[in-house]
Amino acid sequence: MKKVSHIYDDERRDKEELLAVSCHVALTGDHWTSVSNHNYLGVTAHLIDSEWKLKSFALTVRKTVTRHYADACAEQFDAVTKEWQIEKKVTTIGTDSARNMVAAARQLPFEHVPCAAHILQRTITVSLEESSFDTALAKCRKIVGHFKHSPASTEELHQQQTALGQAREPLAQDVSTRWNSTLSMISRYLRNQEAVNATLAQQRHNLATLTNLECEKLQKLEVVLEPCKYVTELLGGDSYVSCSVVLPAICHLNRVMEPTDEDPGYMIKFKTAFLKDLDARKANINIRWLKVATALDPRFKDLKSLHKNERDEVWTWIEEMLRQSEAGLAPPQPTEDEPAAKKSFLLLCSSDSDSDKEELGPLARYKAEPCIRMHECPLEWWAAHAGAYGQLSSLARKYLATPATSVPCERLFSLAGNIIQKKRAALHSDNVNKLVCLSNWLKKT
Repeated sequence: MKKVSHIYDDERRDKEELLAVSCHVALTGDHWTSVSNHNYLGVTAHLIDSEWKLKSFALTVRKTVTRHYADACAEQFDAVTKEWQIEKKVTTIGTDSARNMVAAARQLPFEHVPCAAHILQRTITVSLEESSFDTALAKCRKIVGHFKHSPASTEELHQQQTALGQAREPLAQDVSTRWNSTLSMISRYLRNQEAVNATLAQQRHNLATLTNLECEKLQKLEVVLEPCKYVTELLGGDSYVSCSVVLPAICHLNRVMEPTDEDPGYMIKFKTAFLKDLDARKANINIRWLKVATALDPRFKDLKSLHKNERDEVWTWIEEMLRQSEAGLAPPQPTEDEPAAKKSFLLLCSSDSDSDKEELGPLARYKAEPCIRMHECPLEWWAAHAGAYGQLSSLARKYLATPATSVPCERLFSLAGNIIQKKRAALHSDNVNKLVCLSNWLKKT
C-alpha cells in the first residue's frame, strides 16, 4: 500500500496540474453500494486541454455515511470541488434523474445536465407500461426466467438449437436497471422461438407460450426499439460523446417514433406515449445549455435539430456571451512590428460599415463554414480553426467538454466492483479511493 500511495500521489499531482491550467471543468457524479453494503460517491472530471484533447478522469470515490438526501449530496459534491480547488471552474454536473440528485443540483452553483441515456430508458419504460405489450412481455419474461433458473432446461435448449442448426445462444433476461434489456430479451427470444417451443413441448411444461399475434406484436416492438438502442449506445459509447449530440439524437427519435397510417392501434398508442413522455422530460434537461453546445459543434451547427424559429435565438445567446466575454478584455494594441496583413485587417475591423463588421465577425464566419461529417471529431476541427475564432473557441471548449451521459461514473463503479470483492470487502475507504482512482487514471494512459 505504500507503493500504491506513492504512485497515487504522483498521478494526483499530474491531475491537479491539469486542472490548474484549465478554465472550465465538467463533472459527473453518482452513488454506488459495494458488496460490503458501504455507500460511495463517485465523481469524474471532464475538460478540453490547450491542444483540444478531451481529458476525462476520476476525482474521487469517497465513502459516505449519511442518507442520500439532497442537502447531503450537495455538500458532498461541494466538498469534492473544494478538495481539488475547482469550485470556480466547474461549469456543469451530470447525474441521473433521481429526485435527490436533481434537488441537490439545484442547490449547487453549477449547471445541471441530466443523463440523456437514463432519460431515454425511463421514457421507454413508461411507454411500455401505457401500451398493450404487457401481456406478451409478461409471457416472454416468464419463459426466459424458466430457462435462466434451470440449468437442465438451458442445456436442453442448447441441444435443440444445435439440432436446428442455430448457434448455442442463451436467452436474455429483462432487467429494469439495465439499458436496452427489454429489446435484448425480445430479440433473443424471437431468434430462438422454434427451439424454445420445442424444448417446452419436450418437457411437457404448462408454461403459456406466445400466440402468433403476440409474436407479431413483439416483432413490431423490436423494430421500433432498435433506434432507441442505437441512440443509447451512441450517447454512452467509449469514445468522446459531447452533450452536443443530445438534441440531434432526440430529433432523430422524434422522426422515427412519428405514427404512420400503416401502424396498428397498439403501436400508435406506444409511439404517442413515447413522444409525449420524451417531450415532457426534454423540458427538464437544461435545454439552453444543450442548444448552445449543439450550435458550437461543427457537425450540427446548422441547427436542423431545432425548429426554425428557435435557431436565431441560439445565435443571439452566443453573440451575447461573446459580447460579455470581450467586454472583460482589454482591446488589442497593435505594435510597430506587426505584419502588414494584420494591420490591414485591423483597419478593416475599424470600418464604420455595419455590413463589413458582420462579414468579418467570428460568429458570422463560423456560421458560414460548412458542417463537417458525422464521423469527424469536432475537437479536431476546433484545434485546426481555434486561432481564427478567438473567444468563440473558448466557448466551444467550455460547452463541448460536458458529457452527454453519466456513463463515466458507471464505468468507475465497474472498476470499483472489480476491486471491492468478497475477499477484499474490508478494504479501508481511503485505500478504495486510491485503488479505484489509480485504476481509472492508469487505464486512461
